[in-house]
Amino acid sequence: MRARLACIAGLSAVALLAAACGSSGGGGGGSSPSSGSGSSSSAPAAAAFKACLVSDTGTVNDKSFNQSAYEGATQAAAASGGKITAQFLPSASPTDYAPNITSFINQKCGIIVTVGFLMGDATQKAAQANPDQKFAIVDFSYAKPLANVDALLFNTVEDGFQAGYLAAAMSKTGKVATFGGQKLPTVTIYMDGFYDGVQYYNQKKHKNVQVLGWNEKTQNGSFTGNFTDLGAGQRLTTTLISEGADIIFPVAGNVGLGAAKAVQTADAAAGTQKVNMMWVDTDGCVSAAQYCKYFITSVNKGITVAVKGAVEAAQKGDFKGGNYVGTLANNGVGLAPFHDFDSKIPASVKSELDQIKADIISGKIKPATKSPA
Repeated sequence: MRARLACIAGLSAVALLAAACGSSGGGGGGSSPSSGSGSSSSAPAAAAFKACLVSDTGTVNDKSFNQSAYEGATQAAAASGGKITAQFLPSASPTDYAPNITSFINQKCGIIVTVGFLMGDATQKAAQANPDQKFAIVDFSYAKPLANVDALLFNTVEDGFQAGYLAAAMSKTGKVATFGGQKLPTVTIYMDGFYDGVQYYNQKKHKNVQVLGWNEKTQNGSFTGNFTDLGAGQRLTTTLISEGADIIFPVAGNVGLGAAKAVQTADAAAGTQKVNMMWVDTDGCVSAAQYCKYFITSVNKGITVAVKGAVEAAQKGDFKGGNYVGTLANNGVGLAPFHDFDSKIPASVKSELDQIKADIISGKIKPATKSPA
C-alpha cells in the first residue's frame, strides 16, 4: 500500500526525491513480459481502460526497471477482470520518448506511464500540453508537482546503505565495487548508499574495506555510458575483479547481465566461487534466475507495486498527481531475500542489518547522498 508522506521543501526539476503531496498507489505480484511493443490484458472488454507504458532504452525485458514497471501495468490488467488492458512502446533512443508519448495520447490511453529519469522533460511537456491526460513517471519528480502526473520516486540510498554494509561484511579481499550505467541521480543515489554503508561497516568494525568504482564524497566513479551494452558491463566488471573486488554491485539495468557473466567467468577460471555480486531494482533471483547463485541479495525498489497502484487508481477515478517517495519505512525500498546465501550470511550480520534498517527509519542513521539535493 502506498504511503502518503508529508510535504517537504520542493526540489529542483532534476532532483531525485520530493515529498509525497498526494499521489495515488497500490499492490503487487509478478509476471514476465516479452520484448518489442505489445499488450497484455485479462479477458479484455469493450472500451477497457488503457494503461500505456513508454519504456526507456533496454525495453520491457531488461530484468530491471523497465520490466518491473511494465509488470505493474500487466498486473493491474490481470487483476481487473477485463476492465484494464496494458500495452507498451519501446524507446530505442531518447529521440523516441516524445513521439511514443504522442502516439499514446492519440490512442486516448487512460494513463501513460513513462519510465526513467531521462523522460522527465518529455513527460512534463506532454503533461502541460494535455492537462486532461493522466501520466505516471518512474524515477523522476518535479519541484512543483503536476496535477496530472503521478511521480514515483524511491529513496534507494537507504537500502543501498544496507547493501554496502552487507558487502563489506561478506568480502574476503577487503575490496568491493559498484558502477553505474549513466551518471544520473537515480543511479548514483544507489552508489552513494552502497559507498556509505561500507564506510559505516569500517567505522563499526574498525576495518578498511575499500570501494572501487565510486566515491560518494567526490562523486567520481565508473560508468558504462548506457543501460544496454552487456559487453561493456562484462569488461568493466572484469577490470574491477582484476583490481581485487570480490563483490560487485552494478547499477546499470540490463548491463548488469554482462557483470554477472564476468563474475561467472571469473569463478569458473578460479575453480571456485570467489566473486559474487548484488542485483539492482528487482529480485535478481527472479528476474535473472540463471545467475542467482552469485547474488548475495538484490537492492530493490517497489516499482511494480507503485505502477500497479497508479494504474488502478486512474482506472477507478482515484488518481492524484504529486510525488510519491518509496522508503524503508513504507516498504517502497528494501533488500531482497538472500536465497542461496541465506545460510552463508552470519546471524550477527543479519541482526546488524535489521538494526541498521530500524536506525535509518528512526533517523538515527542518515545515509549521505548528493543526489536528492
